[in-house]
Amino acid sequence: RSHCSPAVNYTSICICSTDIRLPESLSYSVGIHVDSPPIIPALTTSYAHGTSSTSLRHTTIGEALLKAVERSPDTEAVVFLQDGVRKTFAQLQQDVDQAAAGLLAIGLQKGDRLGMWGPNTYEWILFQFATAKAGIILVSVNPAYQPQEVEFALRKVGCKAIVCLTQFKTQKYCDMLRQICPEIETSTPGDIRSARLPDLRSVIVIDSRQPGMFHLEDVMQAGSSQYIQQLQDLQKKISFDDPINIQFTSGTTGVPKGATLSHHNIINNAYFVGSRMGYTWRPDLRICLPVPMYHCFGSVGGGMCIAVHGISIVFPSAGYEGKATLAALESERCTYIYGTPTMYVDWINQPDLAKYDLSSVHSGIMAGSPCPPEVVKKVITMMGVKEITIGYGTTENSPVTFCGSPSDNLDRKCDTVGYIMDHIEAKIVNPSTGEIVPLGMLGEVMIRGYCVMLEYWGDEAKTRECITKEGWYKTGDIGSMDAHSYLRIEGRIKDMIIRGGENIYPAEIEQFLHTHPKIKEAQVVGVADPRMGEEVCACIKLVDGKDCTEEEIKAYCKGQIAHFKIPRYVLFVTSYPLTITGKVRAHIFL
Repeated sequence: RSHCSPAVNYTSICICSTDIRLPESLSYSVGIHVDSPPIIPALTTSYAHGTSSTSLRHTTIGEALLKAVERSPDTEAVVFLQDGVRKTFAQLQQDVDQAAAGLLAIGLQKGDRLGMWGPNTYEWILFQFATAKAGIILVSVNPAYQPQEVEFALRKVGCKAIVCLTQFKTQKYCDMLRQICPEIETSTPGDIRSARLPDLRSVIVIDSRQPGMFHLEDVMQAGSSQYIQQLQDLQKKISFDDPINIQFTSGTTGVPKGATLSHHNIINNAYFVGSRMGYTWRPDLRICLPVPMYHCFGSVGGGMCIAVHGISIVFPSAGYEGKATLAALESERCTYIYGTPTMYVDWINQPDLAKYDLSSVHSGIMAGSPCPPEVVKKVITMMGVKEITIGYGTTENSPVTFCGSPSDNLDRKCDTVGYIMDHIEAKIVNPSTGEIVPLGMLGEVMIRGYCVMLEYWGDEAKTRECITKEGWYKTGDIGSMDAHSYLRIEGRIKDMIIRGGENIYPAEIEQFLHTHPKIKEAQVVGVADPRMGEEVCACIKLVDGKDCTEEEIKAYCKGQIAHFKIPRYVLFVTSYPLTITGKVRAHIFL
């Protein structure tokens, strides 16, 4: 204070219980304090910095789990109802160490990539923590991927191993891998040599024995005391800034990109989201998690919170089932529920919803795609989840950057995606000029802070496109901010379609449709849908003189692209509406 002129007027503010006086002329630069919902409309422009009295966590995932085990060794960590699996924190830690040592024993090393390909099973959680303990990077692979998609993903990031079930529903994982790599059949497990996947050495099958592949039991048994010791020695070499998870996301080019996240990224996001939800002080936390683990919502908001907050997570089913979720909420007396808006629409529309006792469920998170206000209201009135909370983020931001408070009023729950998260900066800019817009004005949402991913794996050009040299991540979303930092999302710059929480990129489907011999041109757009949020509509121009049906197009897609990307609607057109520069005006189709 000694350097300030005595003639300056001062404004008194309180930070961390210390009275500090700042010149009034500087008071605009103070961030918005987010230990509790902001009461004072402190922002004067569309820039917010979420200041917090809690420092960033500086631990690795392995350390976080160990601390949770020390606190509550005999508390239930995970429950997988469909498979009848229940594990305490102590049991989970024992399995994790054994699996991590087994991975080292079969030849994986710190920095190698391991793909996890399948639905929500115990092994997903097991390998999420085992890979982190061994410094191996977990690659989250969408369980709906078809051979062409999984081949691209595994080759892009150079997966050395992949873990999968033999089959789940219509997805025959082992068969698809053999289709990509016929060499597996005649290989020794751990020594696959494939032309199309040159980095792949090991396939670990959870539930059966297959030629050329390890069974999960083989890996667990391989983790002898020698490798347990190697694992312990490895711990001092693992840094919280190391990459530990690759999540595939896509862009308007239609080429999937591997968003690379560190321990620091996801530990802190899990901690501060959980803190906002009340996990740091509420007793007997039991979260029902029907969202998929391959998505950031499940793996960070769910799986990582096991370690960071010591919560219990109940998985109602391997693949999403509405009735199974409601039954789990009742039978396990869950206190929190996670879901995409589509899932909530499904639950509130169950004809026998009233028969389920949901009295234990007081709070939950709705995220993954835009949350319709009428759905939020019905979740409160029909399911009784009075503290439902809305979250917003992107995979590249680990994922949550804005989140409401359970105590927010109905208007804020319905009209906004919450306020800025701790230790994160956000600004709304004019996409053309990059200048910060006034409060309440629309612009592109940009994010900076601990949450921004390290990179798109092996793609420096794409990384530079979306992260500025000053460290701002361009979300491509259009929104506006109020003086309390509450954010409204109005739309997307990119043409991404969000169907039931699944991000779908029109260009990717268009590129595939163009391989059909009868298709001359294809434009894919999203159309509003009361249940899924959006559905995929393909507007197709046929080769002159050719005839085709909607059923023929859908049959062509089946087994070639993931089921959620297959167009729900197919329109045959003779021309497209164009802009003056010759670009297709896709929104005209809506």
